Amino acid sequence: MQNKTHWILCTRGLIVSLFAACLLLGCQSNKDSGTQTITPETKATPTAKATPNAATVLPPVPTEPTPARQTVRIKAGATASYTDSNGNAWLSDQGFADGETIARAGELPIANTKDPALYRTERYSMTAFAYKLPNGKYTVKLHFAETFEEINGPGQRVFSFKVQGQEFKDFDVFAKAGGVQRAYIETVNVEVTDGKLGITFTPNVQNPEINGIEIIPVS
Repeated sequence: MQNKTHWILCTRGLIVSLFAACLLLGCQSNKDSGTQTITPETKATPTAKATPNAATVLPPVPTEPTPARQTVRIKAGATASYTDSNGNAWLSDQGFADGETIARAGELPIANTKDPALYRTERYSMTAFAYKLPNGKYTVKLHFAETFEEINGPGQRVFSFKVQGQEFKDFDVFAKAGGVQRAYIETVNVEVTDGKLGITFTPNVQNPEINGIEIIPVS
């Protein structure tokens, strides 16, 4: 009877121990599951925005240099260049829209000039002349001499011309020069604004004629 009672007491003690152990484990489990570790949120560092410059500096735009203005001399009717008594170079005949050219005898005398050869070639029956130039002011010198053998008095060759819009009406080479085979220079001050010099010729009696053109920049 005592042994039976002892066995029951031992069994009860074991059950109580097991029950206590289960309770301990359950409390620990609940404690673990109920505990929540909160990791503080890491704030993202804001990205700095680029601040635009108050004034955007652009690289300089390259510009083409302005062409230098140079003196141009043209010997009308000539097929080759020419150098005058002052060492000035004259280009051969160019720039005329139309017309004909002629060369007089190499020994034909021309008064009123140190360069008679300039007046022994000519362009005649032309209607226009044009030459590209940098814009600016120029002095234009038109060289004339009456060398046609059939003209021996005033009124036998009369024409008009315009230099950059400036008109010279009823121009008579014989009357202006004071006779045949005499040099005469008409000087005109002009301004080029569209990149070219323009001259027009209009016949009246006989045909227009010219021996040379000088285009000199004015500072």
